[in-house]
Amino acid sequence: MDLLKIITLYGLIMIVCGAIAAILAGYKNRNISAWVAWGFLVPPSLIILLCLSRLKGERPRQMTMDEEDAMMDKL
Repeated sequence: MDLLKIITLYGLIMIVCGAIAAILAGYKNRNISAWVAWGFLVPPSLIILLCLSRLKGERPRQMTMDEEDAMMDKL
């Protein structure tokens, strides 16, 4: 197998793993954007996501930049 086929295959694997991570993170009530990024960059991270339990309650939300700035000003 030549290098171009290997790179193409790994790229397809990364895209598919990112999509699977989005579906799993939504099901497990996790931060979807963070898990899509990890699933895309490090495909074996899906194993970790599979092992995590489902969160109860609302999905954790990411702080806005304004909230982060206000928190940093308090420090």
